[in-house]
Amino acid sequence: MGSIVDRLLENMDNMHELGKQRAFELGNPFYAQFKEDGGLWRKEMPTGEIYLVTIEVVYDDKGMPVKILDTSIKDYNA
Repeated sequence: MGSIVDRLLENMDNMHELGKQRAFELGNPFYAQFKEDGGLWRKEMPTGEIYLVTIEVVYDDKGMPVKILDTSIKDYNA
């Protein structure tokens, strides 16, 4: 039987799903990058709508991220 770390690493494929679930619980969009999108980000809304976007992260005076500004490049829903 492997260590707990070994078991967690085996299931890394679903980590983005946990992040998506939490973002949606908070009513926020979920952002993720996929190789096939050529460096752009996918923005998935809690409603299921998906967009291809560029993002800019806004930081506070302590260097903590406080907001994501995105610009829509492609609407996957059209």
